[in-house]
Amino acid sequence: MILIADRRAATLSAAILARVREAVSAGLPIILSPGEAAEFSLPARPDLAAVRAALAGAPIDAIATPGAGRRKKLLVADMDGTIVTGESLDELAAFAGKKEEVAAITRAGMNGEIDFAEGLRRRVAMLKGLPVSALEQTWRGLRFSAGARALVATMRAHGASTALVSGGFSFFTGRVAEALGFDCDRANVILHDGQRLTGLVAEPIRDRTDKLATLRELSAARNLPLAATLAVGDGANDLPMLLAAGLGIAYRAKPMVAAAAAARVDFADLRALLFAQGFHRSEIVEA
Repeated sequence: MILIADRRAATLSAAILARVREAVSAGLPIILSPGEAAEFSLPARPDLAAVRAALAGAPIDAIATPGAGRRKKLLVADMDGTIVTGESLDELAAFAGKKEEVAAITRAGMNGEIDFAEGLRRRVAMLKGLPVSALEQTWRGLRFSAGARALVATMRAHGASTALVSGGFSFFTGRVAEALGFDCDRANVILHDGQRLTGLVAEPIRDRTDKLATLRELSAARNLPLAATLAVGDGANDLPMLLAAGLGIAYRAKPMVAAAAAARVDFADLRALLFAQGFHRSEIVEA
């Protein structure tokens, strides 16, 4: 079991470790990063509800994972709300004066309340006539999530392959993948006539089924069992791949996703995915 603190708001103190140790009847912790991350070896999966009670509301995440095969050889990551902080389509819609309207559909889709493909078509249709230059302006405004560079750089440095998959657009995933060093990216294609968006997205639309298929395809291409894969995402269309991966982490996820995933990160940054694999602070590549 791994504990990771939001290093901006909390310290993983000796007192907190002692409370958790008592709650799960564990031995002494191994410190992965002083004040930030530690792990306990346990004979069985711990009661995470008891662990969170021992944490007493502190912004500290708890992840339980089998000890064998912890270091994964394939990372498949969602983009919007995971590798980047916002929703690129919502930000693009701001240039059409329709951010709130589009964002409402985005939220419904990410919560699993409406069909993702249909929601994407509706959102893109609202952007018909928007200048293509708005895509570049949106890209310049995107921000990478804390720990994203370190996550990709560290996994690649230790021999893992990395893929960025998104229900968003290839215009953005290609640039994010290049900037952070992902080996490949897959996303939808927003259509335009060279000057303005047509209000259409290329078919077939990449959705939750495609994300799961990508995880399986990439693992098979590398002769890896799914147990050797790590997936991370925040929305309903990420859930199938999170459930299929050897370690699937719901990252600051929508409630229904956080509830269904085997592991979740609510407070810490993306370096938490490295600590969950047993990396020590000294092994993390801070790109």
